[in-house]
This record gives sequence, structure tokens and C-alpha cells, in this order.
Amino acid sequence: MGHVGFPELIAIMAILVIVPFWKIFIKAGFPGQLSLVLLVPVFGVLIIYYLAFAEWPTLQETGHQKIH
Repeated sequence: MGHVGFPELIAIMAILVIVPFWKIFIKAGFPGQLSLVLLVPVFGVLIIYYLAFAEWPTLQETGHQKIH
């Protein structure tokens, strides 16, 4: 049977993280490509904080108020 090596495992893990964040960024009104920043360890954490605290363009377009 096939053996999954370390590079393949890293690729699978990356896909499992990138795909859902790509969709989250799009739904929030940001470019989906921002999810690729998650592949860089320090910047990955920073982009999650950015997503959490930034004004989402989607909410601004629909007239929703900022959540404090």
C-alpha cells in the first residue's frame, strides 16, 4: 500500500486550511487569495487577527453595523 510522506502530509494539511479560509475571505468581501498568507507561519496568525477585527466590505455593503 502507499505511504504518505511528510511533503504529502503538509500539502493535505495546507489544503484543509486554505480552502475553508478562501471561502471565508470571499464571503467577508476580501480576495480569496488572502488565505494563501496562512501558509506563512507568522503572517498566518496576523491575517486571522486582521480578519477578526477588520471592517468587512460585505457588511458595509449591506448596511450592517459594526460589532464591538
